[in-house]
Amino acid sequence: MRHLRTTSALTAPVRTALALTAAALIALAGAALPSAASATGSATATAPVAHSAPAAYSAPAAHSAQAAALLPAADPTPAAKKLFTIRDARIKESSGLAKSQKHPGIYWTVNDSSDTARVFAIDTSGKVKAVLRFNAQVKDVEAVGVGRDGTIYVADIGDNKANRDMIEIYTMPEPATLEDSANVKYHRFDFTYPDGAHDAETLLVEPGTNQLYIVTKTTKGTGGIYAAPPAPSREGTNELTKLAPAPSGAITDGTFLPDGQRAVFRTYVDIATVAWGDTPTVIARGAVPFGQGESIAVGQTDNTVLAGNEGPNSAVYQVQVPAKQAASPPPAGATAAPKPAAGADANGTGSSKSHNLRWILIGAALFALIITIFTFPPGRRERQDRMAENARLTGQSQTTPRRRHHA
Repeated sequence: MRHLRTTSALTAPVRTALALTAAALIALAGAALPSAASATGSATATAPVAHSAPAAYSAPAAHSAQAAALLPAADPTPAAKKLFTIRDARIKESSGLAKSQKHPGIYWTVNDSSDTARVFAIDTSGKVKAVLRFNAQVKDVEAVGVGRDGTIYVADIGDNKANRDMIEIYTMPEPATLEDSANVKYHRFDFTYPDGAHDAETLLVEPGTNQLYIVTKTTKGTGGIYAAPPAPSREGTNELTKLAPAPSGAITDGTFLPDGQRAVFRTYVDIATVAWGDTPTVIARGAVPFGQGESIAVGQTDNTVLAGNEGPNSAVYQVQVPAKQAASPPPAGATAAPKPAAGADANGTGSSKSHNLRWILIGAALFALIITIFTFPPGRRERQDRMAENARLTGQSQTTPRRRHHA
């Protein structure tokens, strides 16, 4: 019995010592990890957010700022200002809007389908200043445009059922004076699409050249941008050429901006700025929080447009042309992040030797724990000895016979 107690007494200190050793090794490994990270932090503390250390070692706020800086700038929402309301009972469905070239502060508009062949001149209070009538059998007038030379273009291009064999555009000069006219002289141009009939509500007149474009409207998929011949003929039918897919959305009107390099398209819910070229591309969009959008025209300044709605007493708003936000410049006095010190690894987290030392300490700690758990459990002999000692002290008989050693 004395021998057995001695063995048990020696086993417990050894187990305790190994456990303390494992704890010490784990503490050393943990201390090594933050020290390397802090070295990196001190190296980048004076660097701007855009040049900060890798995300694993950045503070949460700095990491969020850096991530936001990498995202594309959000499209702005144009600030809409109500300019006027069209209250004239003759204008029940204003479906197009175009700025006059000869009369400052005047815009031309047309009614949607079911109206006769006429064009209205309105001022910026919404009052009708003149009505031009021309003797044509129109079907579904949807848009109006004005060339830089003062030519008015009335686009009879609506085709809700997509069953028209031909669409028409009528032209007439802006009058020298604003007064009603019942028999305005006009020219008619006939057009067909190269790929079948389409519904359309948008006519674009390119500044300077008077090149015409028609943008088709669809509620499913994507419409198209079609170019008229540079010099369309009044004899026979002119075939349109598809230039490119239209921007997404049901496009209800559009206009070139005065520079001729950009166009603005109107949908039911927003307006889109398009960089013109062989492949017109949307560069910004802005939500317009009002009504069912039907018309758009160049505004009173080059960077604004007028956006109108369909229906009686329709309101017309002045809106900033959507544009991408410019990238924010770096803070004043900001400097690039310093290069890692000589001997540091690519991540700036310390030398490769420090990296290896951390893993050696972690491995040693794990090994010590394994030895502690599996090598020195209380043995079967020790458990039997404790049972015998308890039986002797309490005077109980042993339930399991065991062999005794003789001195």
